[in-house]
Amino acid sequence: MPVTQPRLGVLGGSFDPPHIAHLAIASEACYALGLSRVLFVPAAAPPHKEGGRTSAAVRLEMTSLAIDDDLRFAASGIEIERGLTYTIHTMQVLGERYAGHKLVFILGSDSLLQLESWHQPEELLSLCSLAVAPRPGDPPEAVAAAAARWGASRLTVLDVPLMGVSSSGIRSRVAARRPVRYLVPPRVEQYVRESGLYL
Repeated sequence: MPVTQPRLGVLGGSFDPPHIAHLAIASEACYALGLSRVLFVPAAAPPHKEGGRTSAAVRLEMTSLAIDDDLRFAASGIEIERGLTYTIHTMQVLGERYAGHKLVFILGSDSLLQLESWHQPEELLSLCSLAVAPRPGDPPEAVAAAAARWGASRLTVLDVPLMGVSSSGIRSRVAARRPVRYLVPPRVEQYVRESGLYL
């Protein structure tokens, strides 16, 4: 009987801050694709986003706090430590580090719709398959067309509940001194409050 390679999920993002939708997406990917683990990889400097005001070290700390009680999840500072900018470089390094694993890159449908603008997208898809989480506001027909463009065999659209939670929205709520309880994990909420972040 052939031995099945374990599947390792990789969820990248700014995580400024990490929130419940990140956790729900990772959990659904574990369920749907039989992932042995999901690595949460905070970006050192995301190429598709404007520079944030929260340091990479703080975002990595919040990510660790967010996932601390789920044994399926782990935080990785690989992009921060190595100054990696592009997803393909991250997946190359992880492919070497986790030899023998099949890599699954988890992303939102908004990112899928922009995949052609990414650095070497075809080469990226030679290193991993994709798990796509639908985002509110992204037309299902556009997501389906993008999925077809990159190949159904290399991509899975996750059946995860649409959650209109965003890091930018949470930052705005904190700045306005509005509650973020239940939008972020409790330890992240405590960290944000005690550190005075986003005020």
